[in-house]
Amino acid sequence: MWFKVAIVINLLLIVISLLSGAVFLAKGQGNSKNLLGALTVRITLSVILVIMLVIGFYTGQIMPHGI
Repeated sequence: MWFKVAIVINLLLIVISLLSGAVFLAKGQGNSKNLLGALTVRITLSVILVIMLVIGFYTGQIMPHGI
């Protein structure tokens, strides 16, 4: 159960990073360092999420199901 909670927390952090990048883009003060930092964090969190999903499938903590 803790593994699924960690995945949801990771997804929330990705959304927060996305929103912070949007705020930096909307301000547009000519400083792209903040925007680049938000993009780097979002990519890192996304890679961690994919790794977590693969580990979850292989260990059986996440079961895919058909609809």
